[in-house]
Amino acid sequence: MNHDKTKKLTTTAMLCALAYAAAAVGRIPVVLFLRYDSKDVIITIGGLIFGPLTALTITVVVSLAQMFTISGTGFLGCLMNIISSCCFACTASFLYRRKRTLSGAALGLFSGMLCQVLVMMLWNYLIAPLYMGYSREAVVELLLPAFLPFNLIKGGLNAAITMLLYKPVVTALRRSGLIEPARDAGKARIHIGIILTTLSVIVICGLAILALRG
Repeated sequence: MNHDKTKKLTTTAMLCALAYAAAAVGRIPVVLFLRYDSKDVIITIGGLIFGPLTALTITVVVSLAQMFTISGTGFLGCLMNIISSCCFACTASFLYRRKRTLSGAALGLFSGMLCQVLVMMLWNYLIAPLYMGYSREAVVELLLPAFLPFNLIKGGLNAAITMLLYKPVVTALRRSGLIEPARDAGKARIHIGIILTTLSVIVICGLAILALRG
């Protein structure tokens, strides 16, 4: 039992480090000052493996590390990061926990994306003026042309990349002995439709980023 806890702790710590690295060096400008990074993908993979509590733990650890190192928005920025990541990762992992199938994963990721978009639009309206130094009227004017497309692109990329990487990452972790082998590991199949769909979403989001950047 202690050995299993040690492996889970080791894997969680590794995912925290990877998520922080993604947030620190993998930021892609999307529109205005808004940048996309893939830390939510890593957080969500951790949640899909171990459950929503692990996703919450990784989110809080990474957000606090960002606040004390690379972020210039202080506590409010940290709070926004926690809310945003939890909306996506915890929602997706909670639903997948209840139905551990391909359709359950797809439903969880789509629900996570929807939750993230809706909640962050509200929180951008409420909180963004406090840490951005903008008037609320200026933030309202940015909601539809900037915040909405950014959150849609962010959610779409998070969902697509997570769906694409989850199986390879889990397979690698199982081979390294960090998580338990699946009972039906020998029956795993490649779903070409899923791969093509996720790649299409990534391409569309990439084109949308280029369009927003002019």
